[in-house]
Amino acid sequence: MNTDLVNCKPWLVYSSKMLIYLLSTAILLCVIHVLFNYNSVARALRKIPGHEYAFIIGNALEILVPPDKLMDLQRGFAKKFNGIHRFWCYPLGAVTIYNPEDIEIIMSTMKHSEKGIIYHLLKPWLQDGLLLSNGEKWQTRRKILTPTFHFNILQQFSAILQENAQRLLTVLEAASERPVDVVPVISEFTLSSICETAMGTRLNEQETNAARSYKDTIYRIGHIFSNRLARIYLYSDFIFNFTSLGREQKKLLRIIRNFTKTVIDQRKVMLENNINLDTIKEPEEYDDIYMKKKKKVAMLDLLISAEKDKLIDSAGIQEEVDTFMFEGHDTTASGLTFCVMALANNRDIQNKAVAEIKELFGDSDRAITMEDINKLPYLDRCIKESLRIYPPVHFISRQLTEDVRLSNKYDVPAGVACHISIYDLHHREDLYPDPTRFDPDRFLPEHCARRHPYAYIPFSAGPRNCIGQKFALLEMKLVLAEVLRKFELQPVTRPEDLSFIGDLILRNKGPVYVNFTKRKSAAIQ
Repeated sequence: MNTDLVNCKPWLVYSSKMLIYLLSTAILLCVIHVLFNYNSVARALRKIPGHEYAFIIGNALEILVPPDKLMDLQRGFAKKFNGIHRFWCYPLGAVTIYNPEDIEIIMSTMKHSEKGIIYHLLKPWLQDGLLLSNGEKWQTRRKILTPTFHFNILQQFSAILQENAQRLLTVLEAASERPVDVVPVISEFTLSSICETAMGTRLNEQETNAARSYKDTIYRIGHIFSNRLARIYLYSDFIFNFTSLGREQKKLLRIIRNFTKTVIDQRKVMLENNINLDTIKEPEEYDDIYMKKKKKVAMLDLLISAEKDKLIDSAGIQEEVDTFMFEGHDTTASGLTFCVMALANNRDIQNKAVAEIKELFGDSDRAITMEDINKLPYLDRCIKESLRIYPPVHFISRQLTEDVRLSNKYDVPAGVACHISIYDLHHREDLYPDPTRFDPDRFLPEHCARRHPYAYIPFSAGPRNCIGQKFALLEMKLVLAEVLRKFELQPVTRPEDLSFIGDLILRNKGPVYVNFTKRKSAAIQ
């Protein structure tokens, strides 16, 4: 017998088994690839501009970047593709749009009002607050909260904003003649303002320290969100909760909830001791309540009243307070930060805004009223232009509940997420020539009339637009007018120095410095 053949037989058997195993594995992987990347949804998305699908994982690796590179990544996509591009990683499909025609299709109707899957990442924090809720719950909550932003209430709140603005001026005066990082200073102002207006609670010294901790926690939550957004495998709560980021988020959420619960409890005590909740009436009766009785009904008051009427429970109040405390201070702080920086870097525009204020007030140093705010159209255009270049909410997302045709040729199936890049929409050269140039005259009435109604959406648009946009604009106009009356803004951080991070809110990677030089007197010189 040939002993060589006998000795080789085990190796032949082993090699044959390995070959069968490898072939089986290869076939299985190919089947998975076909199932993942050639199903009906994947085939439909493949027709939309985008990068080629990688084996099995689709486009997952394309967004696997550090948080501070996410914004740059999207800007690269926007330059490469024209108004629309897609993403696919089984089972997640998404299209990103940034042309006004497609945005109108998605946002002008309640058909696609359900928030996109990325908002699921915020669920542990904001639960079913107005930002994330859908359907009947959203409609009920919106109805409860809408009266908070009635004109007559805003009139009353303008006095509180004025007080907070004066405190901000004191802080800026103490730091006069040297660069000030406006991010924490403005954020403290907006957080105090939302507490004293919508929540009806003024923070004492101890609570102010807790508020600073709250703000820092919000920034850290945003960082965790960005990390999770770029890593598809962390979309699973089960996996995420086992990671260091998941454990950290639980700790941070306790800090946030402790702070907002303190605000709620404090307001409940005040109401029990001072106000009969039955005096809260419908919007048409606000004149009697606010102008004659001089009472202010905060958003939190309406929620507590709704709890009494069994329209909401204590958990629902917590959800809405968490939502509005975050959105009510952080987005406005971002808008103010970049507007102050923009005015500092454009002296001629700043001078025009100051001249308009001087024409209205002369040498008077009286407090600015809500009526005065409506007589500052140039300042209004400055704010609008800043919100165009630096939209605080730079993207939003919706879940498509039915098939929809976009760009007149791409059929996007139901179940796919539709991301709307507000930043890229606002920087389209066909809509805004030389889009990075700060030019308030883009918002002269004759220019606005020529643009598509969905070409400018800093506060979202359609039925789910921002409920607090009038409040935010009032706050921005009032504080900017007061700052410009007292200080000359000088540039330190310049637009080219900015490096945005992929956060919930538009943020610079580092500080934003502005130099505040006191004018010769409190009145404008």
